[in-house]
Amino acid sequence: MQQIKVAIVDDNAEIREHLAQFLAEERSVRVIGQAENGLEAINLIRDEKPDLVLLDIIMPGMDGFGVLQHIQLMPKEGRPHVIVITALGRDDFIRRAIALGVSYYMVKPIDIHVLLDRIRDVIRHSEVPAAPLPILPLPGQSMDEKLSNIFLSVGIPAHIKGYQFLREAVKLVVNDHNMIGAITKELYPTIAHHFATTPSKVERAIRHAIEVAWNRGRVDTLNKTFGCTVALPTEKPTNGEFIALLADKLSVDLPA
Repeated sequence: MQQIKVAIVDDNAEIREHLAQFLAEERSVRVIGQAENGLEAINLIRDEKPDLVLLDIIMPGMDGFGVLQHIQLMPKEGRPHVIVITALGRDDFIRRAIALGVSYYMVKPIDIHVLLDRIRDVIRHSEVPAAPLPILPLPGQSMDEKLSNIFLSVGIPAHIKGYQFLREAVKLVVNDHNMIGAITKELYPTIAHHFATTPSKVERAIRHAIEVAWNRGRVDTLNKTFGCTVALPTEKPTNGEFIALLADKLSVDLPA
């Protein structure tokens, strides 16, 4: 197997060196250069043609989004894969990064060994014309960050109404498990009141969001996220089953 050529882009020199030193110990990876801002990153990518870029978002001058936009303009066969590593786990940042083609979005502080696994995952699947790889929840992430990562990984787009309704539903059930038993009498009306809509529209939008995920064939990704088989491609869960599944997962992951 050829070495994976990796470029590190971060305005923090200590972080760059830490990543470079760790990756230097891996025979399967070769760090071909570092950059401290977006302009340096573009030149590095053009000259060294890395297989993968570890990219920070917030940098002076041209930020990480500028770099991603530049990469999107490159011929498809020459584009490097990108793993974002940033201190910001905001929904809008995650959505924008995914739209610009990143393979993973990781929130600092990261587990360096998990990062190495993600690098290998990206390259291993690069020959397969599939959807973006799953953005798995990491320890220390907030509930919003974990939900955003799960929804994006299973193919629920952030622009549809069901995305926001489903996220609110899961958070409500995490806080009060009894609500899943009163989904039409309490859960839907509570969400509807919050978003100034009707319970029936909430129900239909959540149903649509689940159908979108199943129609995109991301069920294997959902099973990988949960670490076991929780869903089958031919059997779409009900709204309540899907909400309860996600709520149970997050409840287990939350600190005591």
